[in-house]
Amino acid sequence: MQFELTKEFLEEIREMIEQNNSAYIDKRIIQLHPADIAEIIDELDADEAKFIYQHLDNDRQGEVLMELEDEVRQQFVELLNPKQLARQLENLDSDDAVDVLGELDVDRQLEVISEMDNEDAAQLVKLLNYDESSAGGLMQTEFIKAKLDWPVNRCVIELRRQAEDVEKVFTIYVVDNQDKLVGFLSLKSLLFAEKKALVKDIYQDKNMVYVTTNVEGEEVARIMDKYDLVSIPVLNLQKKLVGRITIDDIVDVIREEADKDFQMASGISESVESTASIWRMSRSRMPWLLIGMLGGILGAQVIGNFETQIGKIPALAFFIPLVAAMGGNVGVQSSAIVVQSIANGTNQFSSILSKVKKEALLGMLNGLVCSIIIFLITWLLQNVMLGLSVSIALFIVIFFAAIFGTLIPLVLNKYNIDPAVATGPFITTLNDVVGLFIYFMVGMAVFSL
Repeated sequence: MQFELTKEFLEEIREMIEQNNSAYIDKRIIQLHPADIAEIIDELDADEAKFIYQHLDNDRQGEVLMELEDEVRQQFVELLNPKQLARQLENLDSDDAVDVLGELDVDRQLEVISEMDNEDAAQLVKLLNYDESSAGGLMQTEFIKAKLDWPVNRCVIELRRQAEDVEKVFTIYVVDNQDKLVGFLSLKSLLFAEKKALVKDIYQDKNMVYVTTNVEGEEVARIMDKYDLVSIPVLNLQKKLVGRITIDDIVDVIREEADKDFQMASGISESVESTASIWRMSRSRMPWLLIGMLGGILGAQVIGNFETQIGKIPALAFFIPLVAAMGGNVGVQSSAIVVQSIANGTNQFSSILSKVKKEALLGMLNGLVCSIIIFLITWLLQNVMLGLSVSIALFIVIFFAAIFGTLIPLVLNKYNIDPAVATGPFITTLNDVVGLFIYFMVGMAVFSL
């Protein structure tokens, strides 16, 4: 049965902690999944959380530590001395351990590493040298490998030995004498193989998919999604097998990228957490606010330039919000589709032309429908000329907004600028200024001002 943290259960836990009821914690909490224990700890204050955490053994403490919210985890890490933290990190997969180490300052890192087993310390030092967003920074160094010349019975023995340090076994990687990846061995083929058979007789070397340590995490996610993989081997620049990336790590990457893209689309220029300082949050939002303000000033300038015409036909001013809003909405819709295709790696040249053509036609269709609707509404209000002016302008604005929304992310991507920024205030501001100019020019033409 899936765990659910209810308000009543949380209050019961708090009462037991207040009574120092260790037996209750051992019976009701310790046996839960680490993620469930972390969920409970996240809801408690510092002293209550510490009471539960101290009842966990080193293995469980490390597992729970990785499941905690970032802010809470940092608080616990600060409470642990280097030796305690080292013991917990030794019980984690290397990729999780290096994530915790990476959050510490250099002096604290050195203190913790000095308390660790030499082999574990050496592995973590190597991983710390990789960019955290690259395949090298995401990989874990625990995996199962077999040599080409091993007989099946030895392979089984080695599998049992190596599996002691590997939490999840997805694939057995086959390497040569220089530890270079040559293929894969499935558990099924190993299970049904003759005992005297050699690994080289039953392994697979076709459709071998791997990444190197310098590949970006987002690209790793795309490859694993394309080939429907639950794990992928990581090779160094000499093509030697040095680690693997599993699906749980990629889910984290996808979530982080989605959070980042959502923030960028909302006009936040850098990835921030809700726990970030006010200064950092202000710094991340201010650039796009300033661009939005600049767009507003330009829009006001456009309106000011047509002040005389508005004075003669005041009703033109009534539909300014409509034109600006429709242009912004259409632009954001079009750019969202393009940004998604860029993220999925499907923006080939032929598909780019197809997308531009499709969005242009879609803009014409939506523009026609909206224009007819607005014309009928103004016609019912017995102002045919105004309706003609607004409907023509709206059609043109929607058409160009769809084109802008398609092209701008592609241009940004060409110049290695994150195209996710195009889904935010940038598109809206541009369409506001251009849309208002088109609206008033059409109004002048229709009313012959």
